[in-house]
Amino acid sequence: MKLSKTIFKILFGISGTIFFLYVFMGCSASKVDLSTIEFTPVVSEQWPVSTPQEQGLESELVARMYYDAGKLETLFSLLVIKGGYLIAEDYFNEGSIDQKDRLQSVTKSVTSALVGIAIAQDSIAGVNQHMIDFFPEIADRISDTRKLQITLADLLKMRSGYPREEDDQTWWDGLLSGYYPPLIEDFPLVSEPGTKFHYSNLSSNWLGIIVDRSCGMNLKAYAEENLFSYLDIDPGEWGQDAEGHNNGCGDLHLTPRDAAKFGLLYLNDGKFNGNQIIPAEWVEASHKTYSVNEAFVTRIGDFDDIGYGYHWWTANTRDYHVNFAWGHGGQLIVLVDDLDMIIVTTSYPFWLEHNSQSWKHEKEIITMVSEFINSIPVK
Repeated sequence: MKLSKTIFKILFGISGTIFFLYVFMGCSASKVDLSTIEFTPVVSEQWPVSTPQEQGLESELVARMYYDAGKLETLFSLLVIKGGYLIAEDYFNEGSIDQKDRLQSVTKSVTSALVGIAIAQDSIAGVNQHMIDFFPEIADRISDTRKLQITLADLLKMRSGYPREEDDQTWWDGLLSGYYPPLIEDFPLVSEPGTKFHYSNLSSNWLGIIVDRSCGMNLKAYAEENLFSYLDIDPGEWGQDAEGHNNGCGDLHLTPRDAAKFGLLYLNDGKFNGNQIIPAEWVEASHKTYSVNEAFVTRIGDFDDIGYGYHWWTANTRDYHVNFAWGHGGQLIVLVDDLDMIIVTTSYPFWLEHNSQSWKHEKEIITMVSEFINSIPVK
């Protein structure tokens, strides 16, 4: 019995010492690290600048995220906007304030906005209009009559029945071919239209062509005239298909701050600087969850119940609901309505690199952002 007590005291003494060193020295080091983290935004005419404290957010929580960001190998930028103010900003690795990054599938959310604007301008009748109406050259070739019933809403929700191209090399090769109208017939339906979610890049490309044909100008020109000009955005390159259509599924290049402006537009129900650029009803419809836990992933970090709206993703954390535009590699525009907050990240885009390594880095960025949101106390 005495021997047992002696051993216990020895073990407790060792573990207690380790615990003491961990708590006090570890916490002290952590505080020193956090106090040296710099995330003060660059002052410019583009954005009003504030601080986390002035906008009701604990500075230490923001510093912790930027500390974590500094350890990520592929992150280019990290911005936080709250209450309309830019409260935190920094650039990493190859990133810079003026760099126009390839936003990958964040482009899909911009394409969705342009569909909404075209409908508001009566260039498109509405989301219940059939896809095939815009491709008369294909209509007579359709052998699967279910395709005649696919609507723009089905395309926007990724519920058209067309497959996820990454699931089959033939489908992936078709996506890379750059000739998209013929694929309406050539690609099979893998589910009944309107019944299941399949992440289809072609659906976004077809929507881009539909806006092009309905409005008489390519997607980038239409966006510059009806969207970007109101947001004071100077877009970079926007990749085109073999027929000269801007790709609705990706390839738009924006600076991180310009991406944040697009996020602010949606956070404010389609208004920017007092102007209603996108109908509020379109923003509301875009942020509804039409499919939940049907995608290729149902949880990343602290984002759970991952769903999809009109080319916007949705998710929950422990205390908050979020809507986000999401591009391969870790391109994000995350909206947290309850906090009046936007988080933007840009990163190495892993162009045509779809493998475990690219997913690892992408997941690290999403996890960092989701854990930060989850760390903010509910007031």
